[in-house]
Amino acid sequence: MANELQSYSDQMAAAVEKAGRSVASVDARNHVPGSGVVWSADGEIVTADHIVQRDENITVTLADGSTHTATLVGRDPGSDLALLKINAGGLTPAEWNDNAKVGNLAFAVGRPGDLQASLGIVSAVGGPVHGRRRQIEAYIQTDVIMYPGFSGGPLVDASGRVLGLNSSALGRDASIALPLSAVKPVIEALKTHGHVKRGFVGVHTQPVRLAPPMAERLKQETGLMIIGAEADGPAAKAGLMQGDVLVGLGDKPITDIDDLQAVLGPGSVGKTLKAKVIRGGELKEMNVTVGERG
Repeated sequence: MANELQSYSDQMAAAVEKAGRSVASVDARNHVPGSGVVWSADGEIVTADHIVQRDENITVTLADGSTHTATLVGRDPGSDLALLKINAGGLTPAEWNDNAKVGNLAFAVGRPGDLQASLGIVSAVGGPVHGRRRQIEAYIQTDVIMYPGFSGGPLVDASGRVLGLNSSALGRDASIALPLSAVKPVIEALKTHGHVKRGFVGVHTQPVRLAPPMAERLKQETGLMIIGAEADGPAAKAGLMQGDVLVGLGDKPITDIDDLQAVLGPGSVGKTLKAKVIRGGELKEMNVTVGERG
């Protein structure tokens, strides 16, 4: 029994050690450094946006102890992700596992100084979450302890593969990590544009209940009443006006603000989408070309 426990313990230590080769310390604020994960062998480091509190004088310390000056490639506050670049090659990119399951063992790993880890389990896998402040496509919730400096570091499985990127800014009462499916599109956008393009139609709305006959027809109980349309905004240009009730955009039903934010994701900018609205008790359709949120 003792040998089995020791073997299990050694396997856990080996998993943290493997992941640790791709975990860096990121000094971009005035207190405890945060952590980062090697994204590519040629010096790309992904980290949490909230720990990058300055755009210059950023340093990254790799697992081998070498310290490098980093440039900020781009950042996305909505997903709390940032991409840094150092002038280094031959790095060890993290091996990702984009298949977290509830009940999996998981380590939060950080390198605010020396390598550190805490153990827990995956308690939930969910998403997307679309709101005015947060725009994430998927998340992993765990009960790991996020020690100071762990944000930007990886959530690691029992084989040393990265399940997600940890962020203390994404959850109040739980530890939250972003899986590869949520991280990769943002990083690709940051590499291309330096920011994430998100859609904008220029309306102010409030949720309303639909009249029973229309609710039955559309198979949804609520929509968004337009209480204001910005002059020269995409919606106003398309003919949408105050008092219209938006019930669909593109091929998606719109029942609340989260539905609207979900449609206006990074891939929506520049697309022409069919808006379905109720006006005077009648259903109308108009084409809206999505703009970019400033």
